[in-house]
Amino acid sequence: MAQKLLWIANTDGPFAHEEWRRTLAGFDVTAAKGSAETHRALSSQEFDSVLVSGEQPDAGAADILELAHVVDPSLPVIFWNPEMPGTEAVRLIRAGAYHCLGYKDNLETLRDWLESAMEDRRGRKRASERAASNEPWRNLLVGESRAMQTVVETIRLIGERRCTVLIGGETGTGKEMAARALHLAGPRASQAMVAINCSALPENLLEAELFGHVKGAFTGAIQTRVGRFEQAHKGTLFLDEIGDMPLELQAKLLRVLQDREIQRLGSSETIKVDVRVIAATNVNLLERVRQGRFREDLYYRLNVVPLEMPPLRKRETDIVLLVDHFVKKICKLEGIPVKKVTPEAMERLRSSPWPGNVRQLENAVEMAVAMSGKRESLFTNDFGLAPAGPVKVTSFETPVIPFPQAEITDFETAVSQFERAMLERALQKTAGNKTAAADLLGLKRTTLIMKLRNLSEPMPVYAAQ
Repeated sequence: MAQKLLWIANTDGPFAHEEWRRTLAGFDVTAAKGSAETHRALSSQEFDSVLVSGEQPDAGAADILELAHVVDPSLPVIFWNPEMPGTEAVRLIRAGAYHCLGYKDNLETLRDWLESAMEDRRGRKRASERAASNEPWRNLLVGESRAMQTVVETIRLIGERRCTVLIGGETGTGKEMAARALHLAGPRASQAMVAINCSALPENLLEAELFGHVKGAFTGAIQTRVGRFEQAHKGTLFLDEIGDMPLELQAKLLRVLQDREIQRLGSSETIKVDVRVIAATNVNLLERVRQGRFREDLYYRLNVVPLEMPPLRKRETDIVLLVDHFVKKICKLEGIPVKKVTPEAMERLRSSPWPGNVRQLENAVEMAVAMSGKRESLFTNDFGLAPAGPVKVTSFETPVIPFPQAEITDFETAVSQFERAMLERALQKTAGNKTAAADLLGLKRTTLIMKLRNLSEPMPVYAAQ
């Protein structure tokens, strides 16, 4: 379904020019002129974004913005006015405008901002609908990107089961959040989820932590202690950084997973346990198996169902939702009103590399809230972002697109044809949505736009069907 746009224009014929028709192709556009028509349109229909072009005959820009936000405070409003002073643009953005475009911008840039605004609004609506659903665990996994949808669907499938799960992913991708979601998605949700970091303790203490000990089992064991397996009986045990577990202890863990029984240190008594085990690692366990640092039989016992948490660079479209989530979370903890992130800052956050993934992003938001003082808005400098530089794009697998041999004149021509075909294919599949196309190709949105602008011939406009 085409996204609905309210176009507030100071002319009776907003579609008179071919450039405007091409720019807004694919949107369901409702035109309005002046405050009265704008109010009627906002009161009778629901829109995904508002575009205000030029000066209005009976209302200032701030009045139009206020009118839109009285009806819907979350409605993104974009201003297009080549004659707007910079001070006026700053004032409108601080008042809640999504973005203001001036004489340096073109209609292609305007369409990009409209697509971004609508994508952000769709994401927030989906997040709101998700929170109201019957899956409370879904609130732990913020994001609506294709990569996160895969994670969510996997958890839905295996949440009710008892099977062991091995969660992989880079540092900071949210592996423990996924483990908690798995625990809450199944029948063990009312029982305890017990977590332990296998790299945080030396071998002798880790063994005692896992299996417990009796009084006098070793020096300092002044009383009997229940281990994590017993604490997690009928519930879930989360073994974080499983790749760092010592080899000798790996053998004992394998035996517990096979027999579902443990022995406390210093005791010969066997204790039955009913525990679902979820393990997590940020290293390649198969590589460690080849190196002799991890038991192959334990790897296959843990890897019954693999679950890979995607890095933030593969879920760029989730950054807006994550930032919004972290701002609300941190402001609530600090006991202060929720702050707003300016559109410029949000666009910079979306285009920045995040090697530390979600954890790094959360830390940046916490810094911004602290550095903003009593200001209501968070600006780019508040987040401590490094100066913009070239973005390293990771490799990704793509389908081969064949070209007739006769058409290939040289290497550069072949590469150019291949790249154009891939871009065209992605835009066709996403009905012209650049954000979704970039996500499909594994590119940053800004990289996709740059590639489109560098084409020798412009790409056709693909409208939603």
